[in-house]
Amino acid sequence: MLKKTLTSFLVTAFTTVCLALFLSPFLFMIFTSLKTTAQMSVIGSPIWPAKSVPYTLTDANKGVYTLQVNKGGTLVDVTIDMSTMVGKKVDVYSLPFPDGTTRTMAVIQGFQKGSIVMDPANPTAAPIAWNDGYFKGQPRALWEWSPTWANFPEMWGDIHFPDALWNTIYYAFTTTIGTLLSCILVAFGFSRFRFPGRDSLFILLISILFLPIAVTVIPTFTFWTQVTKLGLGVGVGTWWPLIIPSFFANPYDVFLLRQYFMTLPKELDEAAMIDGAGPFRILWAVIIPQSYPVIVAVTVFHIVWAWNDYFGPLIYLSTNRPAMPISVALAYFNGMYGSRPELIQAGALLALIFPLILFFAAQRFFVQGIVITGVEK
Repeated sequence: MLKKTLTSFLVTAFTTVCLALFLSPFLFMIFTSLKTTAQMSVIGSPIWPAKSVPYTLTDANKGVYTLQVNKGGTLVDVTIDMSTMVGKKVDVYSLPFPDGTTRTMAVIQGFQKGSIVMDPANPTAAPIAWNDGYFKGQPRALWEWSPTWANFPEMWGDIHFPDALWNTIYYAFTTTIGTLLSCILVAFGFSRFRFPGRDSLFILLISILFLPIAVTVIPTFTFWTQVTKLGLGVGVGTWWPLIIPSFFANPYDVFLLRQYFMTLPKELDEAAMIDGAGPFRILWAVIIPQSYPVIVAVTVFHIVWAWNDYFGPLIYLSTNRPAMPISVALAYFNGMYGSRPELIQAGALLALIFPLILFFAAQRFFVQGIVITGVEK
């Protein structure tokens, strides 16, 4: 029992560490999107959006003090007049002292190897000298949570985010409709019909997966360039070169759908045929109602792919900037605001929200479809 518990604990701990490492870039993106440029330029600042804890000097102590402070390795006398510092904001640090304690002190004046500090909890007390090399340990700045939510509305207006978001949604959902219609029909034919050369055609279809996109991009672009010259309004500079190909099945989704369809008993088809159902009726009333897991999986796959597609819209919509989706708009935004990483990360974070919501909403169907489509009857 103890061995089983220890094994379970180690597996859980290892999985948690792997998950934390996997999500660390996403967490860094969130923190960066909530920072300012000044916060990111502070040496020693934490990864989360923070600012140093300030302390405002009051008139509770108006004395004049002379202290020995380490300036460049030499102790020298420094005189300060506290009355001249009323209203000044200074940083607060956690400083180690010779008695082994650590106190929260406000740094009134800093030098190369020493500082003049005071206790913010007791402003009437005399300031003291804190010298490097004399006290053991290093000072540690105190930080407080300080997110900058204004990065998001600033990015929202600069990138014209609503227009880019609508373009992306339009592109994702129109091509998803074409992908589902074409791939379901092709997968249904390969899984249910027997005809000469069926297996050879399927192998030929799957072999297209190994064809690099660089091989087809130039001929395809040339074709659509010629279509543009016909003046039909469906060429380069419009959405049609990106939408129309989705109505011609792609091998990846056809493979997933076919593998799932083959797990469904053919006796269901025969029962429907006895009742007078034709092929399309069987597909609509028998196959599709039992294939929701794989259909949802294919839908999620394609929407996420279209949401992240950069190369296609960049080529065919380069002359139509208002139609740019988020992927291309963010690339232009990165070029214009390369010195503002917080805005870039804010845009990337907003672009991720919809795919994340979609994935978690369809997670049950998604996982079920992935498991079952790898099993052939």
